[in-house]
Amino acid sequence: MFEGLKKRWKVNDNWQFAVIFLVFAITGSSAAKITGPLLKFFTVFKEMNPWAFNGVYIIATLVFYQFLLVFFGWLFGEFDFFWNFVKKILKSLGLKFLLEGS
Repeated sequence: MFEGLKKRWKVNDNWQFAVIFLVFAITGSSAAKITGPLLKFFTVFKEMNPWAFNGVYIIATLVFYQFLLVFFGWLFGEFDFFWNFVKKILKSLGLKFLLEGS
């Protein structure tokens, strides 16, 4: 069923594929759940216009997601896969300069 995706990601077996999906699920949930309270901890964000706060929240979630993706990938033994995935995302966003030296 997922053979095309497994081939594209160069995944060896179903177990590794399941771990990768688990990491994506945990990372997405964690980033969304942690970003709000983290931003509200700082007074400057508490006093923002709700529209501006939502914009900052979305951007902060996307940034925080990248860090969590690599962290959870490392925790589950798939660091190389997720590090390459994050590098690909940053390059596609035009942020290749952040990767200089890696």
